[in-house]
Order: sequence, then structure tokens, then C-alpha cells
Amino acid sequence: MTAAHLMKTYAPQAVAFARGEGAWLWDTEGNRYLDALAGIAVNGLGHAHPRLVKAIADQAAKIIHASNLFRVPEQERLAERVCGLAGMDNAFFCNSGAEANECAIKLARLHGHQRGVESPAIIVMEKAWHGRTLATLSATGSRKAQAGFEPLMGGFLRVPYNDLGAIERLAVQPAVVAVLLEVLQGEGGIHVADLDYLRQVRALCDARGWLLMIDEVQSGIGRTGKWFAHQWAGIVPDVMSLAKGLGSGVPIGACLARGAAAQVFKPGNHGTTFGGGPLVSVAGLATLEAIEQEGLLANAERMGGIVIQGLREALAGTAGVKEIRGRGLMIGVELDRPCAEIVPRSLAAGLVLNVTAERVIRLLPPLVIDEAEAREIVARLAPVVTAFLRESHAAGGA
Repeated sequence: MTAAHLMKTYAPQAVAFARGEGAWLWDTEGNRYLDALAGIAVNGLGHAHPRLVKAIADQAAKIIHASNLFRVPEQERLAERVCGLAGMDNAFFCNSGAEANECAIKLARLHGHQRGVESPAIIVMEKAWHGRTLATLSATGSRKAQAGFEPLMGGFLRVPYNDLGAIERLAVQPAVVAVLLEVLQGEGGIHVADLDYLRQVRALCDARGWLLMIDEVQSGIGRTGKWFAHQWAGIVPDVMSLAKGLGSGVPIGACLARGAAAQVFKPGNHGTTFGGGPLVSVAGLATLEAIEQEGLLANAERMGGIVIQGLREALAGTAGVKEIRGRGLMIGVELDRPCAEIVPRSLAAGLVLNVTAERVIRLLPPLVIDEAEAREIVARLAPVVTAFLRESHAAGGA
């Protein structure tokens, strides 16, 4: 079997995984790995979680898809559940984080038009990542990802992340209708917003009548130790996008809204064929139930603290390590040089992770990891980082 008939959109590692259990994976050759990536923050319940497996199997034996031309009771239950956790009014279900953000962008534009704004504009952040559709790519703050896909969409005003003054300076522009940001920039390198900054942006949006739209695609569903990362700041957005961890591996995204934002869409304004079908909705419900009943919010906060502190101690004084940061189980180790080579080196050490923003080792372990596994992540990663920095320095890489 080869990948000859796949479009060359990825450059995958040579490893192929055959099965998983909890926080562990086995490849097709029988080698065992500790999973510190969770499918890029998707597999929050780890692998083969009994509650999830049973829920999916039971639902698959009933009905998988019916379309949104009819009521979907499972979708209605999931909407009620996730809106209750988020303090939101309603939800639109889709298939991915990019689609959830696309929905949020369309909602903001329609909201602006309904208020008489001819060309609505959304304030977005440098180093942001919101997806690869043309609208979400235009909102994304990565020229590398955007290159070659011009002309990009207009209607976005970009400012530095974590800089309230930069947003305030755009307040004079009557076209602005919303601010879109991440609480932790995942693809951008695990940059964490100051909590006071988030509160001040919320207050500014209230004062200006803008929508505050928060992208929780990577940071939501318990990853930081709260259901949603913005809850650390004690705020509630007007619009929120979700995906990744919501379905624990099945493709589901959601755009949640409250207040005036929840009344923007009417029948015919937006839609999707597959979004919120019975199977994925049941997976979402099982995911939320497992997180709540198994105490995984508190576990994510505690295990993340163990990993961050463990890495800070193990790598203290190591030349080339710039910063170790994050919240809960969303962790970045920033080096002073490109470090893509860390990925295959870590695989050789039995550890799955990735590198983002060229110089940041990203750790997104399943929420189910225990203390021994958290410490094992440190034990496996620290020597890999130390050896890489030593050898790349000796080779003239820094």
C-alpha cells in the first residue's frame, strides 16, 4: 500500500498507528508510544474510551445520518448541553473548526449589514489561526499559509495579539462590527492571552456594540482545565467556535451564540449537509459526560501543571530553551531555532508530539493522562530537547 494517489497536502511521518488505548498508541510494527498530541487536541478522552466506543456503536446501529431537513433529537440534546456549559443561547453544528469560524464570520457580517454597516470589518490578531477556507485563511495571521491563495478576502483588520491599545485605535472606524481572537494561540505557538486583556476586550466590545467572537477550537472542551479557556477570565463571548475535542475523534464543529448574535441567522442564511448528525452528536454528548463524570477538568489543570513544572526543572539553564508556557494541557516549549527535527527524534523515543510556528514544541496530551504519564512525557522529551540543542549547536545551527 502506498500514498501515491493522495494529494500532496501533507508531509506525514513514516509511522502509521494501528490502535490505541488511553494515552498510548501502537504502530503497525507493534511499537508503543505515549501520545502527547491527541490528534492535535482532538482525542481528549484518549483512545478507545469505553463510554465513547459504546455510544458510537449503539448509535451506528440505529441511524447515522438523516439531514437537517428534519429534526435531529441527538443534535438538540447536544445543543442544550453545550450551551448550558458555555452560557450561550444557541448553536449551529458543522464538521470542523474552519467551518465553525466560517459560520462566525458570516454571522458577524450579516449582523453588521442588519445594523446598516455596508462593508463590515472584523478585527483579528497577528499569528492567529482560524482555518484554511478562504474566509478563515484571510482571518488567519500566517503569511506562510496564505501565500499563493491570493486574492484573500477583505474585511479583516489585523492587530498585535495581547495589545488592547491596538484594538482601541481602530474604535474610530465605523465599519468594525466584531473582534475575533483565541485565548491561547495554538498554531501560532501557544501564546497565552493575559486575563485582564480579555476582560478589557470584552468591556470594549460592550462599549462599542461589537461582537466578541472567541475561537475555542483548540483550547475548548476542557483542554485548559475549564470547559472553555475564556472562562479563566470570567467572561462570556457573544460568539464562540468549537471543534476538535468536542467529538473525541469524530468530525464535529459548532458555532455558539448568545444575545443579539443568537438572533442573526434565519432559515436559509446558513447550512450544512452533514453537520450535527445523530452519530457525531451522540459522540459529543458522550464526550461531555465523560469529562464531567471522570473529573477531567481538574485533571487537565493538574497534569498540565506537572508537565510544565517538570519541563522547567528538567530544562532549567539549557541554552536554546527560550520559554515553557501554556495553560492546562495546552503547552509550548519555545526554542531559539527551528526544531522540526524534534518530531522524529521524539517518535524514536516513543513520544508523539509536533512542532508549530517552526520553533515551538507543542504538547496537547489527552485529558485522561495520569501523573505517571505526565511525568513520563517530561522524562522522554527533556533528553530529546537537550540532545537536539547540543548537536545543532555543535553543527553550527545556532
